[in-house]
Amino acid sequence: MATKRNVNSDPVKPVIDEAIERNWEIPNFTIKEIRDAIPAHCFRRDTFRSFTHVLHDFIFIGILAGLAGYIDTIPNVYARLVLWPLYWIAQGIVGTGVWVIGHECGHQSFSPSKAINDGVGFVLHTLLLVPYHSWKYSHSKHHKATGHMTRDQVFLPKLRSTVGLPPREQDTELDGPHDALDEAPLVVLYRMFNMFVFGWPLYLLTNVTGQEYPGWASHFNPHCAIYEKNQFWDVMISTAGVLSMMGFLGYCGHVFGSLAVIKFYIIPYLNVNFWLVLITYLQHTDPKLPHYRENVWNFQRGAALTVDRSFGFIIDYFHHHISDTHVAHHFFSTMPHYHAEEATAHIKKALGKHYHCDNTPIPIALWKVWKACRFVEDEGDVVFFKN
Repeated sequence: MATKRNVNSDPVKPVIDEAIERNWEIPNFTIKEIRDAIPAHCFRRDTFRSFTHVLHDFIFIGILAGLAGYIDTIPNVYARLVLWPLYWIAQGIVGTGVWVIGHECGHQSFSPSKAINDGVGFVLHTLLLVPYHSWKYSHSKHHKATGHMTRDQVFLPKLRSTVGLPPREQDTELDGPHDALDEAPLVVLYRMFNMFVFGWPLYLLTNVTGQEYPGWASHFNPHCAIYEKNQFWDVMISTAGVLSMMGFLGYCGHVFGSLAVIKFYIIPYLNVNFWLVLITYLQHTDPKLPHYRENVWNFQRGAALTVDRSFGFIIDYFHHHISDTHVAHHFFSTMPHYHAEEATAHIKKALGKHYHCDNTPIPIALWKVWKACRFVEDEGDVVFFKN
C-alpha cells in the first residue's frame, strides 16, 4: 500500500513536496508484514557458524600475509611493483570482511550471547582501529533513523542553504547554478580521493557527514552529544583499545621496521577504509531515493530507503554480502549475514516496487551518484537529491 501526500497538508507552512513532483509513493507496509514474509530460521543466530566465518577470514589474511612475505625476495623489480598492490587490494577486501563481522557483533547478530557479541566485536574492530562500543552506539542511531533528515547519522544530504545556493524561488535552473570547475573530472576525482582516504577516520574523529552537534562530536569523546551518560566507560574502553592497537603497531615498527608495517598493515587498512566509505555511500545515496522529515518518516519507510548493490561475486563473498543484502539488514539488523541472501528474496517479493536494487557497474554508479546528489531542499516532507 502507498499514499501520496497533499502539498497543502500543512495549513501553517506551505510544504514543497517533491513526492508529488516525482510521482513518489510513500509506502504504508508494517514491519510485521515484512517479517512474516521471511522464514523463521533466517532469524536464528548460530555462534559456532559465526565463528567459522571469523576463522575463514583470518585464514585468508594469514595466507595473503605469508605470501606477501616472499614478494621482496623476488629479484625482478617489476614483479614486485605488481605483486605489492595486488596484496594490498586483496588484503583490503578480506579485511573488510573482518570489519563486517565486527559490525554484526555490534548488532548482536553474531551470537545469542551479548558477552560473545561484544567480546568478539571489540577484538575484531580494535584490530582495525575502530572504537567498537563508540561506533556501535552511533551506528545504532543510524539504523533507528535511516533516511531521517534530522536524526540519521551518516551521509546526511546537504541543504540548499548550506551549499551557498539561492533560494528555490530565485533559482532559474531549479537544481542550482552549476560551476564548471566543481564538475570538472579532475576536481571530482580529487574530492573522491579525499573522501575515500580521509572520510572514515574523520568520521570517527569529528563526525564528518553526520549530524551537527555542539562542541567536539567524536567517537573518542564520551561527553559529546552522541552518547548517553551511562555509555561513558564503554567509549573510554573503546578508545583505550584503539590506543593499544596503535601502540602495538608502533612496537611492530620498532621490531620489523616502519616500512614493513606500512606495507603489511597500513595500506591494507586504508583499503578497508575505502571499502567502508564506498559501501555506505552507495547504500544510502541515490538520486532516485528521497529522504524524509518527521511528518512522513517511520522506521520501515526509512529502512526501505536503502539500495542493494552487487560488487561482483568475489567481493560480495568476502564482504559477507553486506552490500547486496543491505535492505534486509536495515529491516532486521539482528539477522546473521549467512541468512540474508535467502531473506532478501522474500523481502523483494514483500516490498514489490519499494525494494530498491541497482546493479549498475560500481564505478559508473559512483560517478552518477556523485554528480547527481549534491543537495536537497530546506523544506518539504519528502526531499530528493539535486545537483
